Amino acid sequence: MRLLLLALSTPLLLAAESPLQSADAKMEKFSKEQWRRGETVTFSPAEIDAWIRDEIPKTVPQGLRDPKITLGQGAATGSALVDFVKLEQARGKTPGMIAKMFQGERLLKVSVRLVSANGTCTVYLTRVEIGGASLEGRPLDLLISTFFRPLYPGAKIDESFEMDSNIDRIDLRPDGVRVTIKK
Repeated sequence: MRLLLLALSTPLLLAAESPLQSADAKMEKFSKEQWRRGETVTFSPAEIDAWIRDEIPKTVPQGLRDPKITLGQGAATGSALVDFVKLEQARGKTPGMIAKMFQGERLLKVSVRLVSANGTCTVYLTRVEIGGASLEGRPLDLLISTFFRPLYPGAKIDESFEMDSNIDRIDLRPDGVRVTIKK
């Protein structure tokens, strides 16, 4: 009987999409604007985890490993083991004083709050933790304006921006990310 059940279920198991395949298929539909108006697309935590584990090494080939995302209501925390010196070297830069202060691999956690409606989105950086030392409030604002913005002038932190692919809003929830297409 077990052998029969195994034989019957094997094709179903082989045909099942992995979380990465599922996330990639959804992202492909976004790039081609193939979602119906008013439709809501949900990315599960497993899909998000698989997707970032696949995408991060493509954009950050060295200096960052073991990326994770934890979802909350309207918020998320990303974490990874980061070697800031290797990150700078990968960008073709000589590591500065700040990178050298954090030489070696450190646990980096970044917490954000996301507000989204009517085709726009704002990402608020609420907390950064490096190797157990955390910044929030005014010290974090100073870090953003002094170091982050000069390095990444195109990044939209605490600034509203228009979303692509006819997206109306994005909702972060503990059970996944919901993306609603404009009606």
